[in-house]
Amino acid sequence: MPLTLPTADDHADLRDAMRALCADYDDAYWRKVDEERAYPEAFADALTKAGWLAALIPAEYGGSGLGLTEASIIMEEINRSGGNAGAVHGQMYNMGTILRGGSAEQKAKYLPRIASGELRLQSMAVTEPTTGTDTTKLKTTAVKKGNDRYVVNGQKVWTSRVQHSELMVLLARTTPVDQVAKKSDGLSVFLVDLREAIGKGMTVRPIRNMVNHETNEVFFDDLEIPAENLIGEEGKGFKTILSGLNAERTLIAGECIGDGYWFIERAKKYGTERIVFDRPIARNQGVQFPIARAYVNIRAADLMRFQAAALCDAGQPFGAEANMAKLLAADASFEAANACLQTHGGFGFAADYDVERKFRETRLYQVAPISTNLILAYVGEHVLGMPRSY
Repeated sequence: MPLTLPTADDHADLRDAMRALCADYDDAYWRKVDEERAYPEAFADALTKAGWLAALIPAEYGGSGLGLTEASIIMEEINRSGGNAGAVHGQMYNMGTILRGGSAEQKAKYLPRIASGELRLQSMAVTEPTTGTDTTKLKTTAVKKGNDRYVVNGQKVWTSRVQHSELMVLLARTTPVDQVAKKSDGLSVFLVDLREAIGKGMTVRPIRNMVNHETNEVFFDDLEIPAENLIGEEGKGFKTILSGLNAERTLIAGECIGDGYWFIERAKKYGTERIVFDRPIARNQGVQFPIARAYVNIRAADLMRFQAAALCDAGQPFGAEANMAKLLAADASFEAANACLQTHGGFGFAADYDVERKFRETRLYQVAPISTNLILAYVGEHVLGMPRSY
């Protein structure tokens, strides 16, 4: 069945509504948040109250029941306005762990409260210092104690938005790796109530980083989690986590596309207005062509993003498209960032122009949530059928 991809005129009402909301949080707002290394609380609250962060939660649980296409546009418009969706995007996709793997009781208990904003599920603890993206080798353990709880020990790193969340998804090993048939077996997913965990077996240590992004090291020392907080079947958590990654990558692609359009608009405006040697600098091909090429590549990435989202919304496999969309969009946004910075010259490094802030923010997506090299490895093996490279 052929897919129908959105056109420039589609979703105009959604874009208009997002732009109206984002207009209340201008460059000065985001600059201040960045300078203070703060969290955009007011913006996050406004998004939540408007229901945008509950876009992917079905209507029966109080959400908007929208598709991945619309959700990716929401992320795009935040970044296109000059904001940073990285502060809130966890709420958009982490709830999918409950939606896909949770019991009927867990869905009824948590999803309406996440949709309303009463509970924030912004955080996911998967990555560890010694394993990185080699997830099957993670060392954090969850050992069942009696019939009513698990005891967790270990360490996670790059665990984002813990300090601005009530709930966290945790992936831990429940069966030792030497006792399973496949190394991806024996991993389980838990929902951690951070209000009960922090200071009672869980310690959080913030990581200061290049971007104003709240991320942390997390330490578990005999943290007790109720057995009822196990999501899905014990030992099958790796599959539960993997099933949500393609949606995450498509949403990140939307953010990168928003960044790309922001950079192109700023570069075009500055290049047209900046007069050097009695002519606008954008008249010079050395300035104009990099901006034009960046625009071409953003448009191409945009199409792949929409193809990935359309496949997802049609219930079809979209792993290859999601990975390619993320790679293309991350590359295109960073190309646009470089063109914008170069066009602004020295002023590109001045905080008041916001280019250096957005430059730092979009650079992250060459690395996270999956590096471009791992995407190429995926395409090489799973799409092109070449030997596994790692």
